[in-house]
Amino acid sequence: MKINCFVYKNKKYSIDKNGEVTRKSHSNIALIKYWGKHNKKIQIPLNSSISYSLKNIYTVTRLIYHKHKKEKKNFSIKIFFSGKEKTSFLPKIFDFFHRISFYCSYLLDFNFIIETYNTFPHSSGIASSASSMSALALCVMEIEKKLVSSLEEDFFLKKASFLARLGSGSACRSIYPGLVVWGNHKSIKGSNDFYAIPYPYKIHTIFTKLVNTILIIDEKPKKILSSKGHLLMNSHLYAKERFKSANKNMDSLISILKIGDFQEFGELIEHEALTLHAMIMTSRPYFLWMKPNTINVIQSVWDFRKESKKNIYFTLDAGANVHLLYPIEEKKIILKWIYSDLFSFCKKIIESFCY
Repeated sequence: MKINCFVYKNKKYSIDKNGEVTRKSHSNIALIKYWGKHNKKIQIPLNSSISYSLKNIYTVTRLIYHKHKKEKKNFSIKIFFSGKEKTSFLPKIFDFFHRISFYCSYLLDFNFIIETYNTFPHSSGIASSASSMSALALCVMEIEKKLVSSLEEDFFLKKASFLARLGSGSACRSIYPGLVVWGNHKSIKGSNDFYAIPYPYKIHTIFTKLVNTILIIDEKPKKILSSKGHLLMNSHLYAKERFKSANKNMDSLISILKIGDFQEFGELIEHEALTLHAMIMTSRPYFLWMKPNTINVIQSVWDFRKESKKNIYFTLDAGANVHLLYPIEEKKIILKWIYSDLFSFCKKIIESFCY
């Protein structure tokens, strides 16, 4: 699908002067990590990625719109997060609305109030921008659906993913449930750099019911945001090899998902997580998102896995917090161990599922 088809072209439309829409969107955890984007193009990844959407980890956004009394062809925005006005969010939201206004020109005729909340800490490395920007993109598409009653669901979701990407790269993957692919990859039909697609191939049943337990090591907003880390990949000494490795790992994962080898799956996602943080620690300037308790949890997982022979593996996002993935059949024993042996390392534990 060519991106020109996402441009809204109807100059005359009918819609209530005042209204509101509400959408929920889930966060996601990448298995093959997206890290690095083209510096001359908006939110275009330098390697393909694949993620699971996460149950119980989501953002709810209410978008209230008021049509201008006069033809102003601009918009104003107020944003409230968890009931409190959040002016610090405005620059990113304004930038997002300006980017998408080329594709959603009707936005220029309204003023907006955004009311939003998360079920998890924002800006702490659990992809809050993914769920928040995708929820907002879905709200925008709900407005467009009011303008175009014949809008098909497939187009609705593809354009929502396309718009979400312009706010946060990984947000394009949060539009869909399940395994979702973003970024052109030769082995995945339909994959592209402009919007995400549901993983198109069959997967083994063991990967359809995965538990995701999140250990919140640090719930404070990160001092260095992911957007800055992405930019550092443009001059990174090891960037080219990283992109080759990510695409090679995607090929390996396709085979693993088909045959159901959980050990190979786990070792691959751990390698990807550690590679992401290796890129962070070897960038210029270098920095560190892991905390001492991140390391303590990782070592404990390795020790427990060796002793118990249980299928528990970790992955990390761009932060200190740890995602533990394991089959639902092993939940009872593993979850009991998590609370007894890992609780002391974290601020809180969030129980979730890959869905």
